[in-house]
Amino acid sequence: MSKAADTSKAKSKKFRVAVEGATTDGREITREWITQMAANYSATKYGARVNLEHIRGILPDSQFKAYGDVLELEAQELSGEFSGKLGLFATIAPLPDLVAMTNAGQKIYTSIEVDPNFAKTGEAYMVGLAVTDSPASLGTEILAFAAQNPAASPFAHKKQSPQNLFTAAVETVIEMEAAAAPGAVAKLFSTVQELLAGGAKKTASDEARFADIGQAVNLLATHTQEQATQFAATIDKQNKEIADLKAQGEKDRKEVADLTAKLSKQDANPASRPPATGGGSANLAEF
Repeated sequence: MSKAADTSKAKSKKFRVAVEGATTDGREITREWITQMAANYSATKYGARVNLEHIRGILPDSQFKAYGDVLELEAQELSGEFSGKLGLFATIAPLPDLVAMTNAGQKIYTSIEVDPNFAKTGEAYMVGLAVTDSPASLGTEILAFAAQNPAASPFAHKKQSPQNLFTAAVETVIEMEAAAAPGAVAKLFSTVQELLAGGAKKTASDEARFADIGQAVNLLATHTQEQATQFAATIDKQNKEIADLKAQGEKDRKEVADLTAKLSKQDANPASRPPATGGGSANLAEF
């Protein structure tokens, strides 16, 4: 299997992109090439991008911009109608526009660009992945024309190098992997998966496998306990806040009741003045 790129990106499930057989110029993509492409591919060495119809636009807002990156390749024996043949499967990091097209049922066929002598190594390498709506665009009639008239091939100007070839389009389904959990939780589950994967290796002893599984279980138990502790602390804090609010509410209600009682004892008609009795002790001045 090829070396994967940054797995923190959203990525697709593995899907078939090529089958050994016909290409667009009469040559055949061989089992050996598929094996080499799967083994040699490295997104950090030379990353293949996803495009429309093998056309590479130069503007970022063009319809022929890049639609994602190929993360890794894998070769698998096929069954059913392709029984006995070797298939090439890819995992990609699709950009939102490609996800939208896929969800809308558009561009459901794929074709790869193969360099049979990549960097003069003598081995094949996948340098591009195209999505297309019509298998006829890379189908039998146009394949025959391209094979008989290589100079006039409609694919010639799309190739990165003259010796490169495009495979016949195959129908595929691009499905997304479930989104990874964020932050520390993602790291935890990644660690657990690594431990379980390591424990499943047939070369490891039973004791080592059980140790790895035990460590994974302990990590999950610790994480669960931490989550329970944090949840309990959150509940305690919320309960205290609720109690404080209730106490403040009771205090406010008492103050309102006291104020109401005080106001009820005052004169209900403050505009009227008490009658004058003339009993004052003030002396009038004589002039």
